[in-house]
Amino acid sequence: MKSMIVNMGVKDIVSTVKYYQENFDFELQMLVDESKTNFDTVIKKELNYIWAMIHKDDVSIMLQSIDSLKEDIGVFFDNVGASLTLYIEVENVDDLYLNIKDNVNMYKDIATTWYGQREFYIKDINGYILGFASKAQ
Repeated sequence: MKSMIVNMGVKDIVSTVKYYQENFDFELQMLVDESKTNFDTVIKKELNYIWAMIHKDDVSIMLQSIDSLKEDIGVFFDNVGASLTLYIEVENVDDLYLNIKDNVNMYKDIATTWYGQREFYIKDINGYILGFASKAQ
């Protein structure tokens, strides 16, 4: 295996891209519209996007509309969101927590775990649970 990139089924590509840009400084790599002929690197209001790739540092996430996922793979889920938890290691979890805590849906406040991690969890706008962690000092 060479790499793993999560492909998250989302309700709305544009609002999800903006959520990750505003709260976590993700950068937009590419968008694909419903015609599958427009490959953009900036959001155009007149287009209906079905797929996007965002990244920050060594983390990449694909975002795909539910209808597009069903077209590609078939009906395999009814609920978007917390069917999995994404666990993301960051440089300074306390700084990240302070920067975003008032702008996101906090799922579990920051704490030090029994296994030596400092971590917190949020629920994103699609219902996915994201955990952020750093080694406790």
